[in-house]
Amino acid sequence: MLYRVLHTVVPPVAKAIWRPTVHGVENIPATGGVILASNHLSFADSMVIPIVAPRRVAFLAKSDYFTGTGVKGTLQRAWFEGMGMLPVDRDDSKAAIASLDVALEVLGRGEAFGIYPEGTRSRDGRLYRGRTGVAHLALTAGVPVVPVGLVGTDKLQPVGSSLPKVVPVTVSFGAPIEVVGRYDGVPLGRARREVTDLIMAAIGELTGQVPAGVYNERAPDA
Repeated sequence: MLYRVLHTVVPPVAKAIWRPTVHGVENIPATGGVILASNHLSFADSMVIPIVAPRRVAFLAKSDYFTGTGVKGTLQRAWFEGMGMLPVDRDDSKAAIASLDVALEVLGRGEAFGIYPEGTRSRDGRLYRGRTGVAHLALTAGVPVVPVGLVGTDKLQPVGSSLPKVVPVTVSFGAPIEVVGRYDGVPLGRARREVTDLIMAAIGELTGQVPAGVYNERAPDA
């Protein structure tokens, strides 16, 4: 109910203010489980994609956003829940496994799940090497992956900024990458790496980012 209310109001207002350039929305399947795999430049990314996508997209968010107290905590929790965010404790040693389980539940319900294969925000604008969790989800759930390229969100809400700025933002949805049957007989570890690299290459084509060639590491305040 809260999701429907927010999405009746927020996307039209946000689009009117920021006027994002959006390409390829037709590449997102109208129904069924699907993964939206995006580059990651800003805290605002998890707001931008659900606002412009034609269907609900669930993202993981720090559990801290759901545990605040008082009026501010209540409003913050309502906002994140209403935007379809799902809490995960990133400081828990088992958080990575738990987050994959949550994602598989979402996909199993035939819903869309958003993920950042880089793991955390790029602070220098380069595209970092993808972690294979995205491939694990695609291969396990048997769902397509739609690569997403974000450009300009790093200026929309720079690191350390509390309020978004009005700047040009482009969101591009690439052609779905189908994995079912594509890697039959391929060792699982190799299949996950190849799928992940394929996804990251597709994201890079959408954004034009320079490949970093290494994994990104989460900063203490990320």
